[in-house]
Amino acid sequence: MAYLTALLLIDAPASALNNSGDPIPNARTENTSSVKFIRKFGGGLYPYITAQAYRRWLRQGLEADPQGWQMSPVYREEKVAYVDANPILYWDDDLLGYMRAPGKSKKDKTALENATPMGDDVSALTRISPLRVSTFVAVSPVYITNDFGVMARQEGDPVPYEHQFYRATLQGLLSLDMGSVGVFTYSRRTGYQNLDSIRRQQAEKNGLAHDSESRSYRLNSDERLRRVRRLVEALPLVQGGAKQTLHYTDVTPVVSIAAVTRYGNHPFNYLFEDRGDEITFKAEAFIDIIRGYHDQFLSPVYIGWRPGYATAQFAKFDNMPDDVRADLAGKTTPHEAFFALSEALAANPQWLD
Repeated sequence: MAYLTALLLIDAPASALNNSGDPIPNARTENTSSVKFIRKFGGGLYPYITAQAYRRWLRQGLEADPQGWQMSPVYREEKVAYVDANPILYWDDDLLGYMRAPGKSKKDKTALENATPMGDDVSALTRISPLRVSTFVAVSPVYITNDFGVMARQEGDPVPYEHQFYRATLQGLLSLDMGSVGVFTYSRRTGYQNLDSIRRQQAEKNGLAHDSESRSYRLNSDERLRRVRRLVEALPLVQGGAKQTLHYTDVTPVVSIAAVTRYGNHPFNYLFEDRGDEITFKAEAFIDIIRGYHDQFLSPVYIGWRPGYATAQFAKFDNMPDDVRADLAGKTTPHEAFFALSEALAANPQWLD
């Protein structure tokens, strides 16, 4: 088995990327907008971006992909909504997982006329996402600012409002189970009932390889690789976030560290801290990780670093020992690093097995 694991840092210089919907405590106005944060014992506040929000940003970028990403349509009934749940046709159903459990109401069924129907042999279709995404959390505690503003373009008294924002570096982790991409099971367990009788017939018609022992169907390697590469190349191009009109935060990573590993455990989790002036890259910890995980790396380690960001920390890579340097693919921007990793995937299709 092989996993693509990556660490991403997002620089949020003055941002409110994920709002909570809760009122700001002790606010001076009734119109407020607060940010999501974790409170650590002792009073530290750590703003965060939910994995759900990040995955939505990723989907939005892929939906606009000019190179043919196949996005699953969303259907709405009276009280439930779900995607088509057809990983044979739709790439995001394959890589990002799904749960399709139709409601019992017979209302609004006309919206499902173009959907892939569900067979009578199942009550729900579910697929565990091959792409796992952590919560993006500030590396260090921050002060959250309450900003007071007014709407004053109308006649009469101005309308006051208040919103929160912060300055932080947010870290998130990704892991893609490449052995699960393009492999669809029909085991009667939650997360593994990917296919029903109708989708199994479609799999047979489309020539997917059938393994009766594992109760699964598998796309051909070229198609699986095409899907993985498009996802990987989209990661450094993600756009999104709340309050972009006011704060215009670039959510593409300023730093990325990625590799293909034998196991899904993440080796790059504890490499950065923030002392309040500049992000600190813990070079000694990185050296120990490269040496300690050497036999688990299937690929070189791809370092992406945005030019101009924490240049003194980036310079630490120049002093890496020779044995560590041999495991690195080089130093480039995050965009170039993920593209190089995509090229390596194309050259090593065995990583999908």
